[in-house]
Amino acid sequence: MIRVPQILLIDENGQNVGVKNSRAALAQAKELELDLVEVNPVANPPVCKIMDFGKFKYEQEKLAHKQKVASKKTDLKGIRLSFKIKGGDLENRQNQAQKFLTENNQVKIELILKGRERAYADNAKKIIEDFIRYFGENVKVMQPIQRQGGKFSAVIAPK
Repeated sequence: MIRVPQILLIDENGQNVGVKNSRAALAQAKELELDLVEVNPVANPPVCKIMDFGKFKYEQEKLAHKQKVASKKTDLKGIRLSFKIKGGDLENRQNQAQKFLTENNQVKIELILKGRERAYADNAKKIIEDFIRYFGENVKVMQPIQRQGGKFSAVIAPK
């Protein structure tokens, strides 16, 4: 696929061979049972390298997989509160949320109002605000408190 008559050749050991005829470089690569790969097509003359392209591609895929595994995705964990939550139950939810935050996960706090609880939407909002306030300056609010029908939700993340 190399269509230029002259190329700057780099051999299989990484040594600069110099400007060479592209047909001669291709013949040299075939003689070594390797591939002639265009490394920098915009240079004048284009830079080509003799290498095992299959091995190179395999190494690149292996490196990309290693980086993908190393990068931790932040998960969105959910905590569901109720309108009448108090004491020990609230403390358990706070401890669970704290555990999620220390694992660098985002936490979605939900509170669903049922029946006559819907008339006290301001109290529900206050419960979520107090829950977030418990963590103090250690968290940032990614999504402020939103109301969607009878459901309130907010998303927090560790700083």
